[in-house]
Amino acid sequence: MVTRGSWLFGMVMVLAACTQQTGGAPSGPDGDKVVLTGDQKTDWGQIVALENEAKALAKTDGCSTAGECRTAAVGSRACGGPRYYLVYCSRTTDSAALFRKLEAVAAAEREFNSKYQIMSTCEFRLPPKVALSGASCQAQTGQ
Repeated sequence: MVTRGSWLFGMVMVLAACTQQTGGAPSGPDGDKVVLTGDQKTDWGQIVALENEAKALAKTDGCSTAGECRTAAVGSRACGGPRYYLVYCSRTTDSAALFRKLEAVAAAEREFNSKYQIMSTCEFRLPPKVALSGASCQAQTGQ
């Protein structure tokens, strides 16, 4: 015969095992995952490293018209919206891989902002206008 306390303890353990979640941002198809360590500097370094991987995917050269130039949102500020926009050439960039990586960056940054109670300004940031200079896509300055 199982005592009431033993039964209750067993049920709590089963429920805890079923609802246990792993830490860190959601993992993407390429295994991009940032697991927050509890050290703010280290955790931000992981996000920056993931962001640098995304930047490496974004190619600015190879377009023949300005219409082939695009922008992609990078990061997730605490008040909402991206930190900035990355300019890339849609003709020479694997857009699907770039956007998967950027979603991993944004997810990790949202978790980081929540964990460390980060605050930010709440201005609305628009993507820059893009232009073609030579065969390179660039953000237009002085908008």
